[in-house]
Amino acid sequence: MWSDNQKAAKVLKEKKELQLTLEPCDQTRRSLDDALTLLELFREGGDVLDEDSRREVNSSIINADKGLKALRLKKMLSGELDASDAYITVHAGAGGTEACDWAGMLARMYLQYSKSQNYNITTTDFTEGDGAGYRSITFEISGPNAYGYLKAENGVHRLVRISPFDSNARRHTSFASVFVYPIIDDTIEINLKMEDVRVDTYRSSGAGGQHVNKVESAVRMTHNPTGIVVSCQQERSQIQNREKCLKMLRARLYDLEMQKRQEEADKLNATKKGISWGSQIRNYVFQPYQLVKDVRTGVSTSAIQKVMDGDLQDFIEAYLMQSSDGTLGQHASGGDDV
Repeated sequence: MWSDNQKAAKVLKEKKELQLTLEPCDQTRRSLDDALTLLELFREGGDVLDEDSRREVNSSIINADKGLKALRLKKMLSGELDASDAYITVHAGAGGTEACDWAGMLARMYLQYSKSQNYNITTTDFTEGDGAGYRSITFEISGPNAYGYLKAENGVHRLVRISPFDSNARRHTSFASVFVYPIIDDTIEINLKMEDVRVDTYRSSGAGGQHVNKVESAVRMTHNPTGIVVSCQQERSQIQNREKCLKMLRARLYDLEMQKRQEEADKLNATKKGISWGSQIRNYVFQPYQLVKDVRTGVSTSAIQKVMDGDLQDFIEAYLMQSSDGTLGQHASGGDDV
């Protein structure tokens, strides 16, 4: 059972979400009303719109159009957890240094995207790669609809380029998997028994001071019934890292339960891509030409550097829109053509 404080927190959260929904509705209605009022005034007076008035009407229409687009996007982000913050983990695939470097490039891409959305970003755990990039890295992303947007990035990402690590300048194909899951707040009950959890401590990796690398402050938790493993080395104390691990583990367990319910409901619908090698959701081709193509939505661009600098909104919105109207996967021409 929830405590009174948890119930109150849930009500306040729901109130805030409703306010965020109603505010753009009111703004859009005001923009339309302003434009219609100006047009009606000039129509009744028989006057011709002067340049300033035209600009004012056009501005109101443009603002209303933006508001309608925002409302449509808000509708697509109406899932139970879409408003939540998110954890995002990038894992390098097979391929040694090349794959680790690709994981590092994706990590930077998501950092840049998060900054463009004014999200707060914290690195919670990482394992450095062999010579470059990361074997794996996890971020905590905090901001409005962080999970709702970033869930579009779940899956395998494929890179094709001339490897900078190949002295013969041959073209290489690398893979990295991206896993996004919501951060669960204290108002959601998760049946987590500590007797089912194995807790290991170890020394933090990376740069550190007198304390960080000499004390086993990093924490790894393994949930024995499911095999889920989470770790954190962000904080300086073991107690803080333990608390962060518990938060991550609760989020993973909730996400696992949601996946099970979804599988039972639709028996893995045909448009859903699994996070497994050979089922990439997006291809990034650097050579012999430049192209980024989303396999699920068919959206593509040759502005590959903009994408790697975090310009992902077109891909994300296309995914959300097609998921919402049931057309995801119907616009793609295939994943092996680039």
